[in-house]
Amino acid sequence: MGKLLDVKDLAISFQTCFGEIEAIRGISFHINKGETVAIVGESGCGKSVMSGSLVQLLQMPPAYYKSGKILFQGEDIVQKSEKEMRDIRGNKISMIFQDPVTSLNPTMKIGKQIIEGIVKHQDLNKDEARKKTIEMLELVSIPQPEKRVVQYPHELSIGMCQRIMIAIAMVSNPELLIADEPTTALDVTVQAQILDIMKGIQNKLGTSIILITHDLGIVADMSDRVIIMYAGKFVEEGNVMEIFNNPMHPYTGKLLGSVPRLNMSRSESLHSIEGSPPDLYKPPAGCPFFDRCDKAMYICEHNMPKRNYHSDTHYSCCWLNCPMAKDTAEGNEI
Repeated sequence: MGKLLDVKDLAISFQTCFGEIEAIRGISFHINKGETVAIVGESGCGKSVMSGSLVQLLQMPPAYYKSGKILFQGEDIVQKSEKEMRDIRGNKISMIFQDPVTSLNPTMKIGKQIIEGIVKHQDLNKDEARKKTIEMLELVSIPQPEKRVVQYPHELSIGMCQRIMIAIAMVSNPELLIADEPTTALDVTVQAQILDIMKGIQNKLGTSIILITHDLGIVADMSDRVIIMYAGKFVEEGNVMEIFNNPMHPYTGKLLGSVPRLNMSRSESLHSIEGSPPDLYKPPAGCPFFDRCDKAMYICEHNMPKRNYHSDTHYSCCWLNCPMAKDTAEGNEI
């Protein structure tokens, strides 16, 4: 299975009047063709900055690429011009945003918004474009698609608008779909429907998906691999079974402890993660989770942990998992 997207040592900062914000601090990952990778972390950890950077949607300045490469089909997106990116966005790479109501144009009918993408990237006449629009609405389980194409976004529910967003994103059969918090504004039932639709489209079209979320609860059935992100860095990665059954980073364990389970007893309670993420104006020299970790050691504060591999597919960035951890921790535990 070949790599569709390969991100290497990506670092992104924002230059502000107060100084530099190091939003993304040297992340590396890849996604294979037809694969789903979930990137999970709390608000402010850099997930949306990372997703926007993959298609050059960040406003530059104040944002700028400090280092790294974003290789899509072997070509570096960082080096692409805006003209070249317009041929990639919505065509080879599409995005679904977290707020469908504000993402849709309130002054345009639904059908026109979908047809706009078809005309831009495909050589179809007006009748063919309308037929393709109806087909896409059927693909995302929109009832009475002929009626919906002449309606405005405010006439539809939030769940329906999110399905429209999926239709717009998928109309050109992109090879990569980036879904940035696609179910945040939806209730649990509609969340499940949206994820099922995305899964069905992937099975039918072979699309690769990057699912960005703060909720570990929605990724178990959707993802092949899970990446845990904290304070602009990746702290753990593994397949779904490894992350859920054998979390190796303290932050991952605490995230899982905050998610309700069906088999929880009445005596069990959910756990919150005390404290706040570090200030990325002055990111810590060591592990970014140091201040909130009840297993922290002296070395954690002063030295950034490297990747420790637990299998071919599972790594964590934590000094506790370093082969020399026992020697390092001796006499130094906080």
